[in-house]
Parts: sequence; structure tokens; C-alpha cells
Amino acid sequence: MAGIIQADNLVKKYTMGDTVVEALRGVSLEVKLGEFLVIMGASGSGKSTLMHIMGCLDHPTSGTLTVDGDDISKVSDNRLAEVRNRKIGFVFQKFNLLARTTALTNVELPLLYAGTGAIERHRRATEALNNVGLGHRLGHYPSQLSGGEQQRVAIARALINNPQIIMADEPTGNLDTRSGIEIMTILQELNGKGITLVLVTHEHELAEHGDRIVMLRDGAIVGQEAITEKRNTTNMRPNIEGERLASGAGGSQS
Repeated sequence: MAGIIQADNLVKKYTMGDTVVEALRGVSLEVKLGEFLVIMGASGSGKSTLMHIMGCLDHPTSGTLTVDGDDISKVSDNRLAEVRNRKIGFVFQKFNLLARTTALTNVELPLLYAGTGAIERHRRATEALNNVGLGHRLGHYPSQLSGGEQQRVAIARALINNPQIIMADEPTGNLDTRSGIEIMTILQELNGKGITLVLVTHEHELAEHGDRIVMLRDGAIVGQEAITEKRNTTNMRPNIEGERLASGAGGSQS
């Protein structure tokens, strides 16, 4: 498999008063096209910083980063945003949904920023929500959705621009076990369709869903491991539509 992300000797430093914090210390890493890569490490190890740089949310202090053949190490913020919006979708632990906006409108937002017309935005966002089992919750606000449902809205939003890469930072961290299985199932299914997936987690059980684990400590890679027997949840996905019909229109809380 070809590399879709290539990081070479990435360094990231933050200045806090008179103190310089080195969050990444010379990280070199290749993510292969279609791979499910897991980045693990304790709090403060640099895993989220690495994901933010590989996801074009931030610039490295030094080193080079290539995404799908484009060297974006020293490009402008506008160019970084262009690459990010065309090629990468994000799923975060805290969902990052707008509280006063419906599920449908939350999913439409990337298309709104891209200048897509209202009819096409509505069509694509409806399709994305149907694909994650939320076609019956289009007009609901985040406060009316369970944690698992909110994360599915976030996944639908991440997919709306048909990205090549999904970056998921602790995507089950705020969910119960059942909802966590549901989200990991969706992510596995997306990876099975050819989307490159980068998952940041500190949980070994989640890491076992991937193809390869990269371990970080104090901003440096300290080990890598190929997963020979992946944990598979694709046969465990709840029958969302069946459960909704059985319990009425409300849906279960997770």
C-alpha cells in the first residue's frame, strides 16, 4: 500500500512564558492508503498533537509532512485549510456539535462553508445521516440525542465531503460500552470501504480494532506493533431501525 501521510522528523514546540515545551520530538511515521492506524500513549504523550498536525489542523515547528503527495509543512493557513477540507474528516471525543442547531444542519455545515447550494446540502446531509442510522432524527437538537447519537451525527458530518482520511480522537471517550461498540463498528465499516483511518486512544481494547499500533511517550515514538488478529465488531452493530420501531420514535438513550 502507498503512503497517504508521510511525516518526517516532526517537531512541535510551544512557548509558555519562559518555558519551551517540546510536544513532539522528531516523529517520523508513514500512514498507508486504506490503513487503520492507532496512535496510543498516556496523557501528555503527544498523540493528539501528532494527530492535529497530520490532520492539517496545526503546523509543525520543524520537519516535513506530506498528505496525498502534497508537502504541506510550510504552507499558508488558507492552503492548510483547503487540504484539510478536501481530504480529511474529524471525529472528536466531545462531538463538537452546535447546540442550537439540528442534526441535519450540523452535518450540512462543511458544505455551507464550501458554498454548496441549499438543495444539494440537504440531500447529502440527509444521506449521510441515513448512513449512520439517524434518518429519523434529522430535526433533533444535540440535547435531544443520546451520546451515541451525537457521535453518529459527528461522523456523518466528517463524511460529508467524502474525505480520504478520517481522524478520530478518543471517539468513544464520552460513551457507554454499547454506544462505544456502535461507533467502532461504524468506523470499521468506513475503513472497510477504503477510507484511511487514524485513531487516537489510550484504550488497548479499542486499539485492537486497527491494523497497526504506534506507541508515543514524551513526544517520541517508542514502539510499533502490527495487529495480527483484529477485534471485529461489524457483526455486533445494533439494529438501530428495529430498536426505534420497537420502542417508539424516541430512540434509546446511551
